[in-house]
Amino acid sequence: MVRRADQVLMALRGDIMSGVHPPGTRITESALCETYEVSRVPIREALKQLEVEGFVTSVAYAGMRVASLDRTEAADLFAVRRTMEELTTRRSAERFQRNPDDPTVMAFGEQLDRLVRTGQGLLDEPSRADLPPLNTQFHLGIAEFSESVSLHRLLRQISGKVEWLYRMDVRARGEHSWGEHAQIARAVRSGDPDLAADLMGRHVQNSLEGYLRRHARPV
Repeated sequence: MVRRADQVLMALRGDIMSGVHPPGTRITESALCETYEVSRVPIREALKQLEVEGFVTSVAYAGMRVASLDRTEAADLFAVRRTMEELTTRRSAERFQRNPDDPTVMAFGEQLDRLVRTGQGLLDEPSRADLPPLNTQFHLGIAEFSESVSLHRLLRQISGKVEWLYRMDVRARGEHSWGEHAQIARAVRSGDPDLAADLMGRHVQNSLEGYLRRHARPV
């Protein structure tokens, strides 16, 4: 049975990620209690967890605010992500290189293609609201297929924050992002580890540069 605190955590995290509570917004326990129709206890538990995850931050004498990443913080997050995703993408391509006819490998290749087709098809939707979770599915799928349990686990830990940043930029970066996904998927399926890793690294770097241009506050 899902605890009430966990339900509040998921709802509040989702509302932050979707922009209901924009970066920099001051949030209070009393207002959140009214919004989510709960007591202060599950709200406090949710805020503690979200502070650990980096979605909210406590400001001296100003209470709690939705986090707003500066340029250094964003660059650090994407640097960690780039290192991990280059490795997972390389290892995924190596699996295709070694065993291209293995049923599991072939099934994952088809899954990648479906994800890319679905993502490109959703670009025509006005809100593009379904693209961020699909983007997360694409990246975590490659990480899981790489068979690196530790890297997959680490990427999952930052995936929520990455998806949050992607949501902020999905209107501007959508076409480019899914075009890059298509290139990455082709390189992985062709069993070219060097090209696949290079494309993923450039993809992450492009995402960082787009975010910095449009959203990141100065240090």
